[in-house]
Amino acid sequence: MQTALPKGSKKLMNAWAFYDWANSVYTLVIASAIFPIYYGALFKIKGDIYIDVFGTTLKNSALISFVTAAAFLVVSFISPLLSGISDYVGNKKTFLQFFCYLGAFSCIGLYWFDLSQIYISLTFYFFGLIGFWGSLVFYNSYLPDVAFPEQQDKLSARGYSLGYIGSVVLLVVNLAMVMKPELFGITGTEGEAAMKAMRYCFISVGAWWIVFAQYSFYYLPKGNNENKITKSVFFNGFKELRKVWNLLGENLTLKKYLYSFFVYSMAVQTFMLAATYFGEQEVNWETDSQRTSGLIICILLIQLVAVAGAILTSRAALKFGNIRTLIFINFIWITLCGAAYLIETPNQFYVVASFVGLVMGGIQSLSRSTYSKLLPETKDTTSFFSFYDVAEKIGIVIGMGIFAAIDQITGSMRNAIVFLAIFFITGVVLLFRVPKR
Repeated sequence: MQTALPKGSKKLMNAWAFYDWANSVYTLVIASAIFPIYYGALFKIKGDIYIDVFGTTLKNSALISFVTAAAFLVVSFISPLLSGISDYVGNKKTFLQFFCYLGAFSCIGLYWFDLSQIYISLTFYFFGLIGFWGSLVFYNSYLPDVAFPEQQDKLSARGYSLGYIGSVVLLVVNLAMVMKPELFGITGTEGEAAMKAMRYCFISVGAWWIVFAQYSFYYLPKGNNENKITKSVFFNGFKELRKVWNLLGENLTLKKYLYSFFVYSMAVQTFMLAATYFGEQEVNWETDSQRTSGLIICILLIQLVAVAGAILTSRAALKFGNIRTLIFINFIWITLCGAAYLIETPNQFYVVASFVGLVMGGIQSLSRSTYSKLLPETKDTTSFFSFYDVAEKIGIVIGMGIFAAIDQITGSMRNAIVFLAIFFITGVVLLFRVPKR
């Protein structure tokens, strides 16, 4: 029987951070790179970007956006429930394992994703997203259990770094599988082999997630087995959110900042979630092979540039202040929305993607640190960050819903991208109302 490791021990903290290595492949391979390309290719084979589903005819990109919005709606509801019980009830590790396996096996299920069985296919996609975000609730809640306060910032950064490295490693392997399927024993015509390789990529994500998570599961503490779920505990997360909302009335600076964050974050998250679908559908690629390799390379480029963007943004914030820097970054996002409407060629797409990476890493890291700086003197930071996370997820629901509706009505993702500029402009206006201290 495994002896429990003491809090703050190097082995325990490494085991916690290693879960980032295990699960981050979902966000890069499934959410950002391989799946959007595979999804678009299915409709190219079909010869039509529209499909009859849920009693109506939907455009392919609008359909996946609506399903994504629905999944985040569920996540935004269950997150407070889960956070309300994660530190109090039962076996925390069991909850983490449940959502890990839900997400991982859903990724494996994407191997059978096909338009002829669209409902079960979308179900795998839907639960993959819920599994990933649900597991993060319990993964994040473990941080104060495994590390002392002075160790937590460094440990959190280590987890992020491991997740970045692990996801890039698997994506590079997946890129090789798709571009050179014969090296992996994948046979068929060029198109058939590439499609088959992408389906194997989905299995690789699920397997990677499950296998490497075992190291974390082995060392992480089980949690408190004595307490039981009560009605009070079950809804504790919602009570905490309500308490934070009431406290915001006493901190107008924080409240004004949250309003601006909610609006521009809605646009940022929607832009990033839809980027690959946009590139797959709206850019004039010469061949299917160029489309596949170009989009995956573009995702890798964004990941690399995002790291540099986060560093540059933090330095700019030190010199000019957080709010002024956020205003400037939002102006760049407004420009990118206009540029995205105009791009036609792969080279233009690469240039825009590079700037997206530059401001993507910066606006995410600076937004969270700005929020942290504006928090009142309190030991209850968990509740405030739970409120922050829920606000971000609800923003994704609204953003993706509006994006999908415009895409469906106008028949063009370009119009939907331009509409996002309105959110960035509104975000800038609201940021100007936040004190610049």
